[in-house]
Amino acid sequence: MKKIRLLTPGPTAIPEQVLSKFAEPVIHHRTSLFEAKFKQLQDHLKWLFQTRQEVLTLTCTGTGAMESAVANLFSPGDEVIVANIGKFGERWTKIAKTYQLQVHEILVERGHALSLSVLESKLKECPNAKAVLFQASETSTGALNPVKGIVELCKKNGLLSVCDGITAVGILDLPMDEWGIDVLITGSQKALMLPPGLAFIALSDRAWSNAEKSKCPKFYFDLLREKKMQEKQQTAWTPGISLIQGGVESLGMLREEGLPAIFKRHEVLARCTRSAAEALGLELFSSAPSPVLTTVKVPTRFSVDEGKKIQKIMQEKYGVIITGGQDELQGRILRLSHFGYCDVFDVATGIGALELALNDLAYPVEFGKGVGAVLKAFHQA
Repeated sequence: MKKIRLLTPGPTAIPEQVLSKFAEPVIHHRTSLFEAKFKQLQDHLKWLFQTRQEVLTLTCTGTGAMESAVANLFSPGDEVIVANIGKFGERWTKIAKTYQLQVHEILVERGHALSLSVLESKLKECPNAKAVLFQASETSTGALNPVKGIVELCKKNGLLSVCDGITAVGILDLPMDEWGIDVLITGSQKALMLPPGLAFIALSDRAWSNAEKSKCPKFYFDLLREKKMQEKQQTAWTPGISLIQGGVESLGMLREEGLPAIFKRHEVLARCTRSAAEALGLELFSSAPSPVLTTVKVPTRFSVDEGKKIQKIMQEKYGVIITGGQDELQGRILRLSHFGYCDVFDVATGIGALELALNDLAYPVEFGKGVGAVLKAFHQA
C-alpha cells in the first residue's frame, strides 16, 4: 500500500472534517437553508479578505475570477499595464487581449519580482492606463511581488490595482481595505483547503464604479448581477452547493486559527523547506521567495529529462506529488508547496522523498540531512 501525499501548489490537501461535508445531503440553492449557509461563508470571506466589501463567490476556477475582473472593469480599447513575472502574469495579458484591451506588458526575468522603480517608469510612459494587473505570489516561479508598494503607486497615479491573490490570500497578509487594493481574487483549491471549483473576488468602491461603466461583453461573469443576488444570500446561477458547505467548515477552521497564526505558520514552513534545500546543496530559484512555495533549481548535472524524473520518482515510487517548472522551466526547477492543510511533518515527508529520489538518480545525498534541517528550523522558529 502506498499513501499519496499532495504537496502541489493547487490542488492542495483537504482536511478530513471538510471532506465529510461533501457526504452531506445536497440542499437546494433557492431555499432559506442555503441562504443561511451562504451567509456564514460570506462572513468568513470578509474576514479572510480583511474587507467590508462583499466577497463574491463564483462557481469556476481562479482563472474565471481573473476573466471576470477584466470583463467587468474595462471596455474594449482601454489601456492596462500587466506585470508578467511568470506563467500567470502572462495569463493576465492573454485575458486582457481577448477582451480587446491595449496591454502594456512589463516582462520580468523568471524568478524575480516586479521592481517598483520599473513600474513607476512604466506608469509615466503610459499616462492613459487604467489599471495594473499583477500577481501577489507568482505560483510558476515562487516569486513574491511587493504588493503594498504596487498598490501605493496605483493609488498615487489614479490607477486600479487588480491583484491575483489565488496563491496568496490565506497565506500572506493582504489587508484589502487597509492597503486600498481595488480587486482581490483567490480560488478554493489553494489556502482555503477545498477542491477546485470556486473562485472568490472582491471589488473596492472605485472598482465597482468602473464596473458600472464597463462595455466589455459578459453574461455568466456579470459581477453587478452577481452582487445584487449575493447581497440577498443568493447566487445568479446554480452554485457549487457542496463546495460552499465545505467552505463554511474550512474557513471556520482558518478563522479559529486566526490570521496572525496563519501567516506565521506559512513563514515557518517556508523557512523549513528552504533550510532543507540548502542543506541538500540545492540552489533556490527565486530571488524574492514567497512563503507559498519553494522553488529550487534542478542540479546542473541533470538533463531536462532527468530533471523531470525527480518528481516522477517521488510520485510513483514514494507517493509524494510535487510539481516542476512550466514552459521553458520544465525539467529545470522543482516546486515544493507548503500552504493550506500542511504542517511541518508534511514538509519533512516531502523532503525525505526528495532525498530518496535524488539518491535513486545517483545524486550524492546524506540521508536525513534535509529532513534534519526541516526539524531544526521548526524547533528554532
